[in-house]
Amino acid sequence: MALANWDEIRTAYHVARLGTVSGAAEVLGVHHATVIRHIDSLEKSLGTKLFQRHARGYSATEAGRDLLSVAQTTEEQFAQLVSRIKGHGESVAGELIVTSIGGISDVLSPVLSSFQRQYPDVRIRFLTDMRLFRLDYGEAHVAIRAGSVPEEPDNVVQPLSRIRSGLYASRDYVARKGCPKSEDDFAGHDFVISDSPELRAPFHRWLWSKVAPEQLVYRATEVAALEDAVRLGIGMGFLSAYKAEADPNLIQVLAPRPEWDGPLWLVTHVDLHRTRKVQAFLAHLKKAVADWPL
Repeated sequence: MALANWDEIRTAYHVARLGTVSGAAEVLGVHHATVIRHIDSLEKSLGTKLFQRHARGYSATEAGRDLLSVAQTTEEQFAQLVSRIKGHGESVAGELIVTSIGGISDVLSPVLSSFQRQYPDVRIRFLTDMRLFRLDYGEAHVAIRAGSVPEEPDNVVQPLSRIRSGLYASRDYVARKGCPKSEDDFAGHDFVISDSPELRAPFHRWLWSKVAPEQLVYRATEVAALEDAVRLGIGMGFLSAYKAEADPNLIQVLAPRPEWDGPLWLVTHVDLHRTRKVQAFLAHLKKAVADWPL
């Protein structure tokens, strides 16, 4: 197999990973016709079918799985190499990719801004998404994650902070439906809650156990959408205490409890952790965290 055919193997890898031509085309930044041409050419040169085509997309054959397991390893090794090369510079310059959970951009953005002012040669990319960005793939230099301790191999994990959360309702909601004194008074009330397993923080799991399914009148996957729903009076819901306490339209229904706290973790990959750029940002972030109102 000539090295020139790596593009075709890489295309096949992404088709197998995502199961569709359109998904692979989007990731690779090419037209879907290019993806189909690569697959057809690769199968012709190998003399075997790599995929079964069906109405829902593409699934790898046994031969396809054998080839693609090698392709995945090669893709990962290239990504790790790129990450190491990007981090070798001794100057604090170039691209810095920071990924974070949603909902804390109001405290994190000033940190990114002041860091960029201090190091004007740095170009920052701030990424928030439902999925976890892979540090071992070089998708980010620094990740801020919530929940249980991240356990991916080859990552350096440090505690960063904790987010206090309480149950809140808008003044409009309380005027219409009243304000329960405790969870024993939840009957007849409406609630908003996360619809994503990734966002099921301790307080969401607690709420699922305390109310009937029909009381969960509004579900959303984004933190901002849940906050908007509470402020609009759709139902009661959990908000970060520091945000809710600054909003005169909100009433605290249940005060924050330690068991509802959400720990924040600072995660870097071992290959980049000691680079000057990453170390400079970590030091800047840790100093700023001391003043966060979480």
